[in-house]
Amino acid sequence: MFDDAISAIEQMFSPPLRAVLWKSIGLAVALVIAVALALERAIVWLVGAGGASAETALGPHAHLPVDVIAWLLSIAAGFGIVIGSVMLMPAVTAFVASFFADQIAEEVEHTYYPGDPPGTALTLSQAILEGGKTALLAIAVYVCALPLSLIAGVGVVLFFLATAWLLGREYFELAAMRFRPVAEAKALRRHYAARVFIGGMVIALFVSIPLVNLATPLFATAFMVHMHKRLSRRAGPNVSPGRLYS
Repeated sequence: MFDDAISAIEQMFSPPLRAVLWKSIGLAVALVIAVALALERAIVWLVGAGGASAETALGPHAHLPVDVIAWLLSIAAGFGIVIGSVMLMPAVTAFVASFFADQIAEEVEHTYYPGDPPGTALTLSQAILEGGKTALLAIAVYVCALPLSLIAGVGVVLFFLATAWLLGREYFELAAMRFRPVAEAKALRRHYAARVFIGGMVIALFVSIPLVNLATPLFATAFMVHMHKRLSRRAGPNVSPGRLYS
C-alpha cells in the first residue's frame, strides 16, 4: 500500500497528467469559492433579517446593541465559512473526481499495467452520479457529526474516520467500475472493506493537508487504481461472484 501511494504521488506530476492536475485544481477552487460565497450571502441575509426583527421588537434604543451583536456574528460567520470550506473539501474533491477519474485511471493503467486489458470508461452521467452521491453523503455525515465536534478531539477523529470511509469507498468503486458492473464493484469493495478503509485513511490524510488537498482527485484515483489491481489479483479464481455477493 505504501508503494501504491508513492507511485500515485510520482505520477501526479507526470507530463500526461499535468494538465488534468491543473484542471482538477481549478474546478475544486471554483466550487469552494462558489460554496463560500453562497454561505456568506445566506449568513449576511440572516444577520440582517434577525437584526431588523430585534430592533422592531425591542425598539429604537436597541439599535447600538443589535449592531454590535450583528458585527460579532458576522466575524464568527467569517470563521465559520473558512472552517466549513475546509470540512467540505472531501465532498468537493469527490465530486471533481467524477469528471477526471477515467482519464487519470487510463493513464495509470497504461503506464503501470500495459499488459492488462484496458478498462472501460464510465459514462459522464454515471460518473457524475456516483461522485454527486458521495458528495451529498459526505455533507450529511459531517452535519450529523458536527455536534460532536464541540467535544475536544472527538470531532476531529470522527471527521477523519468518516472521510476515510467515504473517500475510500468512492475512489475504489470508480476504479473498479472500469472493469466490473456496478453491483460487482460494490461487492468487491465490501469483500475487502477493511483494506479499502485503510486505503481511505491514506486518502483522508492527503485531503487533510491544506492546498495539497486540491490534488486529491489525482492522487486518490491513481492510488485506488493500484489497490484495485492488487486486490483483483488477490481475489483471482478463489473468490467467485457468489462469494463476493454473500
